[in-house]
Amino acid sequence: MSGGALDRLTEAMGKGDAAQGPLYLQLASAMRGLIELGEWRGGLALPPERAMTQATGLSRVTIRKALDTLEEEGLVQRKRGAGNFVAAQIDQPLSILLGFTEDMKRRGADTTSQELRREIAFPTPSEVLKLGLAPGEKVFRLDRVRMAEGEPLAIEHAVVPAAALGAVEVGASLYDALRAAGQAPARALQRLHAGIATPGEARLLVGGDAAPLPVLRIERRSFLDSGRAIEVTTSAYRGDRYDFMAELTLGG
Repeated sequence: MSGGALDRLTEAMGKGDAAQGPLYLQLASAMRGLIELGEWRGGLALPPERAMTQATGLSRVTIRKALDTLEEEGLVQRKRGAGNFVAAQIDQPLSILLGFTEDMKRRGADTTSQELRREIAFPTPSEVLKLGLAPGEKVFRLDRVRMAEGEPLAIEHAVVPAAALGAVEVGASLYDALRAAGQAPARALQRLHAGIATPGEARLLVGGDAAPLPVLRIERRSFLDSGRAIEVTTSAYRGDRYDFMAELTLGG
């Protein structure tokens, strides 16, 4: 972070731009304002606590409490051995059909996954209905924690008809495998709603005993050009790290 950015922080504190109350809340409010105005962009490294103490005249305990507050709000990330950073919010357009891997590649981010389950099995009654499966038809299930630059962003549960994949092996991208099998999705329906992560989801996404973690729950049904359902994926995205955008036009 440049000295100018630190100067802006001390100016915000001095002008009363920050909230009233305890000093750590005033500092957190000033920092929040700089982040929301875009003066401190996502991925920006914050200065060491010592430098912030010298610039603001506040104690290191106050600095840490302010950073704790912003971390709980999802505005600041702490990386062990690397320091503190402004959290980069990820926006995904709702009008483009992309898998997680494809979406992250467009942003230049490296993706990895922690595989939780991979199996070929008989479908549940709900999966039979949503995929329009014939009696006795099996499904391929793949449950993963999806990560970008090593950071967990989502838990994904994907189901496709096993016959659709044939002998194609699913690697990093389910959509790449479907394309290789000649079963590329052409369109999809998505339903989104806000929720709170279960304790198990929170452990996978942020580790440890996290405070209530907001998530965006998404169910996607993808279809071939023929209209046949080819995929049902349910996901829980971290609400503090992921936004979904939609462009709307006025009807009439």
